Amino acid sequence: MNNPWSSAKKQLKQVAKIIDLDKNVLKSLSQPDRVLCFSLPIKLDNGRTKKFLGFRSQHNNRRGPYKGGIRFHPQVNKNEVKALSMWMTWKCALVDVPFGGGKGGIKVNPKKLSDVELERLSRKYIEYLSPYIGENKDVPAPDVGVSPQVIGWMLDEALKHGLTKAVLTGKPLGLGGSQGRIKATGQGGFFVLDELNKNINLKKKTIIVQGFGNVGYWFAKIAFENGYKIIGISDSQGAILNSEGVNPDQVLEYKNQTGSVKNFPQSKNIEADKILLQPTEILAPAALEGVINKNNAFKIKAKVIIEMANGPVTPKAEKILEKNNIIVVPDILANSGGVTVSYFEWYQNKNQEQWTEQKVEEKLKEKITQSFNQVWKISKKRNINLRMAAYVLAVSRVVDCRGYLKSNVSNFEK
Repeated sequence: MNNPWSSAKKQLKQVAKIIDLDKNVLKSLSQPDRVLCFSLPIKLDNGRTKKFLGFRSQHNNRRGPYKGGIRFHPQVNKNEVKALSMWMTWKCALVDVPFGGGKGGIKVNPKKLSDVELERLSRKYIEYLSPYIGENKDVPAPDVGVSPQVIGWMLDEALKHGLTKAVLTGKPLGLGGSQGRIKATGQGGFFVLDELNKNINLKKKTIIVQGFGNVGYWFAKIAFENGYKIIGISDSQGAILNSEGVNPDQVLEYKNQTGSVKNFPQSKNIEADKILLQPTEILAPAALEGVINKNNAFKIKAKVIIEMANGPVTPKAEKILEKNNIIVVPDILANSGGVTVSYFEWYQNKNQEQWTEQKVEEKLKEKITQSFNQVWKISKKRNINLRMAAYVLAVSRVVDCRGYLKSNVSNFEK
């Protein structure tokens, strides 16, 4: 199995060489400030007590409070949350929002718990985490497997422990959430893709989306509405192909009725893991990390991979893709729309404001477009790939805020 923590550290070492980073600073950035591990006991519906493993990694807060999601998934582990928290540090710096990086989760399959059990577990996690979070300390958000209902329970528990509503983002609108937050990650990804296409001019605009949760759906929907053709979609149960394109809204409606995208009318069924290998101009992995690795990278036929998930392409895979002239738009840029609008939500909560959806979208597009153009410029100027260019900018901003960098960060932004 691919180790995301190993991938994250390798990427940091690569950029450290490019920006001539001091060894002691590299060592400091290579470990989280704190990793919390909890054993969470809850009472099940059958009367028995079961313990679940919970985690929270707080990587770096030099630019502001730790920021990052909470995921409920059977594969959650310590190395995963450490890697994801590091990536959040770079992501926040890249889009220039005043946060550091954090990530948390519980090793659980939420589908196997009743609503009552899920509520108990959600509240227990926040109960244990409450001394370590706060609107100016650490601001969690929903991630894989965490629904708006779960965030609602978590917020209620946080308020009981004296925290404010700004301690969590990704909240339902009625609980202090922001307009535009539910689609923010997918929408930000589309803004990045469309800006990229102004530079490389893809003709067919065909897209395959691997993973059809919130991020995959909104990315596909917004791309479809802007003239791109969605020719393939997968979920955990299966995958569909249609060279003429499908309407993501119709696919979602079908999935809600049947539980999966497979057998969608007028489409060809294939195995879920085969979706990555199909011919397309744009491939958008929007599920879990490490799905494109050394074992399948040489079979990828896309021209562009836009990382809507966190860490879907391993470092070894990226070398293969680069040799094959496949452009990889890195996760810290491609899926940064979510944390950007989370920042907007946090800001609105702290200042008792409520922005319109139009204002949120305009500000999101402005930040994402600016970040992409800075990364693209660095990539061309230094002849490095987009991931390294994004890391050069992001890591430079983190270390420069404490005066660690030998060359001022502004040198990398010119």
